[in-house]
Amino acid sequence: MLSNGRLSPLPLDEDLRSLSPQERVRPGDGPARTVLDAWGGPVGEHAAVGRQPFWTPLRVIMLFAVIFLAFGFFSKAACLETSHPTDGSQPGLMWDGRQYYKACYADPLPLYSAEGLSQGAFPYKYSWVTDSGEVRYMEYPVLSGMFQYVTAQGAQAWHAVFPGGPIEVIKYFVLGVVLLAFMWMVAVWATYLSAGRRPWDTLLMAASPLVIFQAFTNYDLMAVAFASVALLLWARRRPVWAGVVLGLGVAAKLYPLFLFGALLVVAIRRRRLLELGKAVAAAIVAWLVVNLPIMIGFPQGWREFFRLNSDRPANPESIYAVVQGLTGWAGFDVGRAAGEAPATLNMVSLVLFAAGCVAVLVIGLTAATTPRIAQLAFLIVAFFLLTNKVWSPQYSLWLVPLAVLAVPRVKVLLPWMAFDALLWVAHMSYFHGVANKGIDPELFHTLVLVRNLLVVAVCVAVIVEIYRPDLDLVRRSHRDDPHGTDPLAGVLAGPRADRSDAGGPSAAGASGGGTAADGPSGGGPSGGGAAGSRSSAGGSSASRSRADGPPADGPLEYVAQSTGQGAEPAAPDTSGDAHEKENPAR
Repeated sequence: MLSNGRLSPLPLDEDLRSLSPQERVRPGDGPARTVLDAWGGPVGEHAAVGRQPFWTPLRVIMLFAVIFLAFGFFSKAACLETSHPTDGSQPGLMWDGRQYYKACYADPLPLYSAEGLSQGAFPYKYSWVTDSGEVRYMEYPVLSGMFQYVTAQGAQAWHAVFPGGPIEVIKYFVLGVVLLAFMWMVAVWATYLSAGRRPWDTLLMAASPLVIFQAFTNYDLMAVAFASVALLLWARRRPVWAGVVLGLGVAAKLYPLFLFGALLVVAIRRRRLLELGKAVAAAIVAWLVVNLPIMIGFPQGWREFFRLNSDRPANPESIYAVVQGLTGWAGFDVGRAAGEAPATLNMVSLVLFAAGCVAVLVIGLTAATTPRIAQLAFLIVAFFLLTNKVWSPQYSLWLVPLAVLAVPRVKVLLPWMAFDALLWVAHMSYFHGVANKGIDPELFHTLVLVRNLLVVAVCVAVIVEIYRPDLDLVRRSHRDDPHGTDPLAGVLAGPRADRSDAGGPSAAGASGGGTAADGPSGGGPSGGGAAGSRSSAGGSSASRSRADGPPADGPLEYVAQSTGQGAEPAAPDTSGDAHEKENPAR
């Protein structure tokens, strides 16, 4: 079909008029939109939007993901420089302090030899004795440990076939970078599909400054990929498979377990615990399949992850170290012996996190509208990081996809992401030491406190939008979606017949005959005004927007006019059930 004299890659919409300005969805809001308009000017009234045959939104976002992953590799490149000894000894990494003053430190490089991977030793079986006489094993959960082992075996095979070029540890790191980069792109892809009608929000994830410094610091991208894919499977109404993937994620890192907390809150409100139970059972089975062989074969090595996390003190980026550094407080467990677990600190951090989870439960049950799963998941993971005794710098990556899905606002997320990313430079300077011209502890802890406050600010924004759903950009974009305003709800979505308080646009969507074939449980985010593309699947939504009022991203005043409520906009609650409407404060 011809469109403006060119062959259109998709069938033309029934309504051949141009998209309205509100339907031309751009990445982010506020400053980002201003920058885009300043760069190329606003989209013309008769522009053919959404007809690009190759540069689809997903490909553009993936391109940014690759670019920022490349920046992430380059940020570690200074630590890959090798020595050239003249005495016949083997070349090695030139870690003469540059890992700190060039901020290129990455855990895989020292762990390659420290954990016996360079010797071909099997994780959890191999042990070593530290200078203090402590017996140590692989300190990672099973799936992360096996990832390191398989990567090491691949690097050694590479080195055996092609012995020239980089030394073996660099080949190990490069191979790991390739695999972890692929996992991050899987996470970006899954988040893109989970975003429903707001695919461009994923650009905040693909181009997050945190990727530059933290993507390859450790192995957390694997767990992020599992968590992101699990949320997509849940959104596509595959609770069992979502449970399987979450179980694998927990076998790689603990934090995917917290997503069950968000699902539990929504399941309680919906009174649909059966589907959640299936997911939990599947997760347990998947976790046991991965862990049982190591638990039985190498019980001491398997317990090392749990022992280490129990015995380790507060790390410099935890709130407890911040309070110690800024107030002179001696901290908990002052008189504990070497190697003894900080029992009081462990209990305090556990109680505080439990209190945070209870707070999320209260928020989830008292909000008039059922909170979105991404909102609850972000709050739980954020509360864990804020109250835990360990906040390793790369842990902030856990929050990125959840934040993008929970509160896709540039002015809210970018300050935190940028500051948290640059905190890595301060972190490395702090470890370099004042004697080596590093920053002093008081300044470092002050910067950590600022980062924590920025995360708290994001939490506040999420909570405000939970109690004020009319401010929620995601709900407004999915206002007329027959599957509800939470693109992640999946089997926990509210019944369509009970969404009477959604206002005009929802009612119009119910009677207009349009369906979101590519909605959160059926396919990609090409419906409505997702990227300005109006295919046959998404065209009905765009046409309905013109017939019945402004599109999903249109002014809130339209909601008030369509419901006859004067100037006060009605909350676009399309996810509550009948019981919630009778008892809004439960």
